[in-house]
Amino acid sequence: MALGALQHDPGPLYPPALELFLGLLRCPTCRTRHLHPGRGALRCPVGHTFDIARHGYAGLLTGTRATSGDDAAMVQARNRFLSTGAYAPIRDLGASLAADADAEQATVVDVGCGTGYYLAGVLDRLPGARGLGLAPSVRALRSAARAHDRAAAVAWDVFRPFPLADGVADVVLDVFAPRNPAEFHRVLRPTGRLIVVRPIERHLAELRDRLPSMVTIDPAKEQRLHRALDPFFEGTVTEHVEYTTSLAGVDALDLVAMTPNARHVSRADLNHDGLLPDEVTVSVLATAYQPR
Repeated sequence: MALGALQHDPGPLYPPALELFLGLLRCPTCRTRHLHPGRGALRCPVGHTFDIARHGYAGLLTGTRATSGDDAAMVQARNRFLSTGAYAPIRDLGASLAADADAEQATVVDVGCGTGYYLAGVLDRLPGARGLGLAPSVRALRSAARAHDRAAAVAWDVFRPFPLADGVADVVLDVFAPRNPAEFHRVLRPTGRLIVVRPIERHLAELRDRLPSMVTIDPAKEQRLHRALDPFFEGTVTEHVEYTTSLAGVDALDLVAMTPNARHVSRADLNHDGLLPDEVTVSVLATAYQPR
């Protein structure tokens, strides 16, 4: 082997999309220091080191791991179901509200990004934007890291302070995910926009009628959302999307299995012929908020 080949440096081993966020990420241990790329890892000047998984996401979680997060079966079911296009109108709605932020070069942070499906929709609508997905589930992040060529993914717990500098996001996206209003406010620019998409009472009503063990939608959920966000944000526009979508048998199974409902519904119920509906109502609200 030639000496030149022995001395060849292949360069830093990290996903190209992650490079777009190196100036915005902060060490989750130091909280203020920048992270820099090394070979297969991110490091801060003090020496804290965080691995970049071979699947393409950065693992920044330290200490006790998040207790929530999708397991492998949930992620597989979600990928199959979302590929049918049944939730495409929800994705389009989130992308439309993000585009209204009028930031072609936007930085979009998707909190609780799951497989990256909704983040990819926003990035398709904003050709100059870059996206960062945060989620605790490494299984989901394997998909999120490949969801879009301008999207990076980081393992993180939404309830902890985000590993991001102050005021760096033009859009914070939260679709069917837990919320951290104080951190949303901290990382958003003063002119930024928070987009929250959540189900309301009629969402998947046909499924809940047939599977009483499914998690219900609390009628007080909207009031709690308002109380949590009101100190930090003012709502500017709310859109309601409601439609019915047809379900093949496997689609109905995946729709249940891709959510925490899978932990509350027995396999015997799911396998019972004729129990699952062949169509369901999809009903969500999406609100754009501006920081106070």
